[in-house]
Amino acid sequence: MRLVTIRNFGEETVAVRLGEAVLPMPALNRLAGADFPVEFRELLESGRLEALAETVRRLQAERGEAVARESVPLTECRFGPLYRHPSKIWGIGLNYREHAGDLNAVHPTEEPASFMKADTTIIGPGDDIVLPPQSARVTAEAELAVIIGKRCKDVPLEEAPAVVAGFTTVIDMTAEDILQKNPRFLTRAKNFDTFFSFGPEFVTVDEVADVHALTVGTYINGRLHRENVVANMTFRPWFLVSFHSQVMTLLPGDIISTGTPGAAVIRPGDVAECRIDGFLSLVNPVRGVHREA
Repeated sequence: MRLVTIRNFGEETVAVRLGEAVLPMPALNRLAGADFPVEFRELLESGRLEALAETVRRLQAERGEAVARESVPLTECRFGPLYRHPSKIWGIGLNYREHAGDLNAVHPTEEPASFMKADTTIIGPGDDIVLPPQSARVTAEAELAVIIGKRCKDVPLEEAPAVVAGFTTVIDMTAEDILQKNPRFLTRAKNFDTFFSFGPEFVTVDEVADVHALTVGTYINGRLHRENVVANMTFRPWFLVSFHSQVMTLLPGDIISTGTPGAAVIRPGDVAECRIDGFLSLVNPVRGVHREA
């Protein structure tokens, strides 16, 4: 199943992607006589993703014409971030060896170089990435994110897929010049407002045949900056889930952004993009603190 959050009706609401259109959750509830939460994180917390998928299958089989009438074409959708307030966002630094080389940094080999981000960094597809005046060198980094589906702690590696709800696209930002002054400044360098875009599409685990085969690419102004395959990560997604569950309890909606194949310097007027095989692309324009005339 594939889900998005749309802004078409004055507030952000979950919608189910059905090919080239989406069915908003309020319409789905009316058609099915159901009461699925219309906010994405609440839906995850309800533990009803499988029930929703079954309801969607039944509606398509039994009320296909009504579903089509209530659906919104993808081309008319105004997407928001999947949700606004995850309990936590874990980021993984230098998870591809080539990216460590970009920063002249030591490539972690024994444990992930993880950090945390605040929910005030969150923006959605099409929202502006705002370059802060404190930094003269901000980078945009395309990443695959894992979204937790169940409350869990101390998860064995082999059980990690069972606690994951699905995946999405991310563009993570870093004030690189601040970070390079001192690695202890990482938290500040990562947490300016607008420094974490995610969405538009959430894809459940069963829809991804092999997560390790996915190609993740950072694009700037439509041109490829750097791409790599998830299999080339030092610490792969299921390991990251297990590892971080041993640090703290993971909750539905928690995000683990798994690292970038390459960080591109962004400037006002640029367009940053994350492309991952089989996912809708995530695109964000870039501006300075003051809007250009």
